[in-house]
Amino acid sequence: MKLRHLLPILALTFVLTLSALSAEAPIPALEKRGAATQLIVDGKPWLILGGETANTISSSLPAMEEVWPKMTRLNLNTVLVAVAWAWVEPEEGKFDFSLVDGLLDGARRNNQRVVFLWFGSWKNGLSSFVPAWVKRDTSRFPRVRIASGHGIEILSPLDPNALAADTRAYVKFMEHLRAADPQRTCIMIQMQNEVGVLGDSRDRGDAANAAFASQVPSELMAHLAKNRATLSPALAKQWADAGARASGTWTEVFGDTPATDELFMAWHYARYMGAMAAAGKAV
Repeated sequence: MKLRHLLPILALTFVLTLSALSAEAPIPALEKRGAATQLIVDGKPWLILGGETANTISSSLPAMEEVWPKMTRLNLNTVLVAVAWAWVEPEEGKFDFSLVDGLLDGARRNNQRVVFLWFGSWKNGLSSFVPAWVKRDTSRFPRVRIASGHGIEILSPLDPNALAADTRAYVKFMEHLRAADPQRTCIMIQMQNEVGVLGDSRDRGDAANAAFASQVPSELMAHLAKNRATLSPALAKQWADAGARASGTWTEVFGDTPATDELFMAWHYARYMGAMAAAGKAV
């Protein structure tokens, strides 16, 4: 093709690309406006009149066709909808987001916004929504071990392999959402759901035991010292009762109680989910 014929085509492509980019709505965000912090959607405060679907119904687009109109008849404007890791990565490294596209389409046709709930490593404490290839490989993806010595159906939050695999899937999901939802039908993400160990106060696997016997992370100790005056009363008392040490193992800093076990687990769950959230936000 001659250059004089090619230039108009390139110019038109450039204009169409700019038009597509300019059509993107701003990403919903929390903003401080006066004394209030508001959720801003399409440049205006958005009051969520929300409903939630049953946990697994969103795995079926035909079933959701009956759900969306009911939400609209209830005068709702936002629906919390689950997307499970197992549903979008049934085989490792092979992603299928057609379900997500169908959910976005159903929401738009029924004038609803969506909060997607990522059932990744945990849902109601358990790891029941992870892909089958994760469930099968207990060596690569170790489970939480409780005092009886048995492993239970909970991925350990101290496992870097689980973190890497869940994060990869979550980032792929967010990348797809960025491309498939320029109008921001999805206004928020809830990542994971009701995490925590069932049947014991903490993970007692080898990695967890080693971490529990190690020094409390310096980042956490610095936070305690900096925010001593505004810590929750229960946390402040637990730290003080153990001597308000500036360093030490978890039992040395917080005492030898189930509450210390729970602080230990809360820290590791938070670090795991914080890393995932940061990776998703980056895209």
